Amino acid sequence: MENEAITMTTDEEMEKITKEQIDKLDKLYYSIGEVAKMFNVNTSLIRYWEKEFPIIRPKKNQKGNRQFTKKDIENIHKIHYLVKDRGMTLEGAKNYLKNKNGVSNFELVKTLQGIRATVMELKEYLDNKKEDEKN
Repeated sequence: MENEAITMTTDEEMEKITKEQIDKLDKLYYSIGEVAKMFNVNTSLIRYWEKEFPIIRPKKNQKGNRQFTKKDIENIHKIHYLVKDRGMTLEGAKNYLKNKNGVSNFELVKTLQGIRATVMELKEYLDNKKEDEKN
């Protein structure tokens, strides 16, 4: 994997939801507004991706409002990573998701990003502790 695939550089990327945060989601369903906010995108983009990618299939309540499950959010996370972070076209992302190894690589990259973030936090903590001991 390329180093740029596991490096977060902008504030916008830091605001996006991580795989670890998705794992901690506790509600049964999320509204389209909540999902869009998680990924810092418009609701119209989520609706568009729903039409383009068959792996996104939210339930609809009696009013017709979309109700996204944790699995839907995980799939949107994969699509967001491929299209927004990796710069793939929609067709490229569709083909990539059809390939089982592509999904595995995505999950590996996201896991490595989480590990990197944890290591960086630990390093900062140890650096601060070292500074405190000097003073």
